[in-house]
Amino acid sequence: MSERIRHIGIFGGSFNPVHCGHLMVASYLASWTDLDEVWLTLSPQNPLKSTADFAAENDRLAMVTMATEGSESLKVCDEELHMPRPSYTIDTLRQLRRSHPGCRFRLIIGSDNWLIFPQWKSAEEIISEFGVIIYPRPGYPIDADGLPDGATFVDAPECSLSSTFLRKSIATDHSIEQMVPQNVVKYIKEHKLYKQ
Repeated sequence: MSERIRHIGIFGGSFNPVHCGHLMVASYLASWTDLDEVWLTLSPQNPLKSTADFAAENDRLAMVTMATEGSESLKVCDEELHMPRPSYTIDTLRQLRRSHPGCRFRLIIGSDNWLIFPQWKSAEEIISEFGVIIYPRPGYPIDADGLPDGATFVDAPECSLSSTFLRKSIATDHSIEQMVPQNVVKYIKEHKLYKQ
């Protein structure tokens, strides 16, 4: 008897830094959908973002690893750190499918990214080969009834917290307590990350 295929959600991001909003959405999707796990997949270089204020890859990986410690359903994926740059989601998904034949992967994105999804490399192939789960982001409404086959909207709790806001808070000596896991706050302070 063959093993059951595991359903994995790929939640990519710069996680610069990872915060409680990321974890809330990932936990909701792991619990309230048919996904067995959600893998927080660290993107070393998003082709659509500036890397001017990025923390080093090893620091961001350390923070995501700390943030998911002890979770049964949230895992860390560093596949893109070992791939050519810039990293494209379609290449990551295909690589994961090759290296984990017992898993079925689906991409998780916010509604803000869904609205620019046609700009992504091989956007139609991502939808047809893997499928996309879309969660709401404040200020970016989408027509859930008008989605193509392979794209699903999940009414997860909304969170307006952003890594950009957290970096600005750290740079201006404002507290990020309760917005970021405590072990990650400690890591940021010890390594003096995001200071101007």
